[in-house]
Amino acid sequence: MHVGNKNPMHSYYMSSNGLKSVEVEKDLCIMITYDLKCSQQCEYAYSKANRVMGMIRRTITYKEPRIMLSLYKTLVRPHVEYCSCAWNPSYKKDKELLEKIHIGILK
Repeated sequence: MHVGNKNPMHSYYMSSNGLKSVEVEKDLCIMITYDLKCSQQCEYAYSKANRVMGMIRRTITYKEPRIMLSLYKTLVRPHVEYCSCAWNPSYKKDKELLEKIHIGILK
């Protein structure tokens, strides 16, 4: 991965084999992009949490607020908060995307 805008983007080799260049690398479920923005990570976390919310809505018939909150805290919130200190969203659109999950539990 070539990080930065002014990077000359050299070709790198290991044991005479060329290493391919990528724009996104995923390690420990954290997406790191060449421009170090966290938009893709926010979209990934939102998608994962939204799928879990959908599963909860489809399978739980007795939707008492106490039970829903407990399910949210144990099954959904960890997807949104996983390593959030490493990919702390700074753009408004990313913050709003993640806030949709918190609002979704109220519906």
